[in-house]
Amino acid sequence: MAEVLVLTERELRGCVALDLEAVEIVERAFAALGDGNVVMPPVLSMAIEERHAEVDVKTAYVPGLDGFAIKVSPGFFDNPKRGLPSLNGMMIVLSAETGIVQAALLDNGYLTDVRTAAAGAVAARHLAPKTVRLAGVLGAGLQAELQLRTLALVREIPEVLVWARDPAKAAAWAARMAADLGVPVTPCASAEAVVRGADVVVTTTPSRTPLVEADWLHPGLHLTAMGSDAPDKNELAAAVPARADRFVCDRRSQSVVLGELRTAIAAGAVPADWPVDELGEIVAGNKPGRRSADEITVCDLTGTGVQDTAIATHALRVARASGAGHAVQN
Repeated sequence: MAEVLVLTERELRGCVALDLEAVEIVERAFAALGDGNVVMPPVLSMAIEERHAEVDVKTAYVPGLDGFAIKVSPGFFDNPKRGLPSLNGMMIVLSAETGIVQAALLDNGYLTDVRTAAAGAVAARHLAPKTVRLAGVLGAGLQAELQLRTLALVREIPEVLVWARDPAKAAAWAARMAADLGVPVTPCASAEAVVRGADVVVTTTPSRTPLVEADWLHPGLHLTAMGSDAPDKNELAAAVPARADRFVCDRRSQSVVLGELRTAIAAGAVPADWPVDELGEIVAGNKPGRRSADEITVCDLTGTGVQDTAIATHALRVARASGAGHAVQN
């Protein structure tokens, strides 16, 4: 009889923090992906238009890890009208040796939030300028906060600019983050002001229309776009990838379907076979990171199953060591 460990969101928050350890766990997963040893199928995505909803399923097998995760991530975007969160989800961890279910991680999307923010830090660690004068964030939601927090783990951030569609929300976010991080955070009247003014920019919105134009990019800029993870999302104008000196993505095959490469190719801004670098190739040392102080780099993060397996197996390892969770016989 198999024993399955069940962990709630609260228990998982006690096991996994948004810290350098999480960044390094995700970084190692990207390195494995870059070395070509990971088995990672395409994202399974299901749109439920009549419910204004979508469901994504991601997974990956990473050699060397004891287990692998299958993540189910639903987004029901009318839920706030019912007093419910729009995002939810869970991860199932199975033995990499036998395929037997080891754990059910009822995280309600918390682990996804952590691994997504950690991926942004990995991109910045390898592609952002060593010295940052100003960091910029487009968006004023939870992921905007988490991306800034993880960016601060890998770069010293003396000042921050932020823009959001709702100026009041941007102002409140700026005040809260300034108090938490102890640095000036200034709300800006436009996305253009943020991009033109900052050395590192992270876009964190669910936008369906471009927010960043190609002529705003400037020498020395690094931009991480992490909002586009579905065929109807788009944060970067079609000309942005080609305007950069270097376009990097977490997985090319995902970027051309779910990410910013999709828009660029559809508009004819780049050819369908346009060569790009993958973040894992850089982390693994197979391709260089930032090559000069003036290089313009853009990284498109669509979210990968390898991140989910890495963070889930880490959470399970910590939970077992600490005695967290409730074991059930299956």
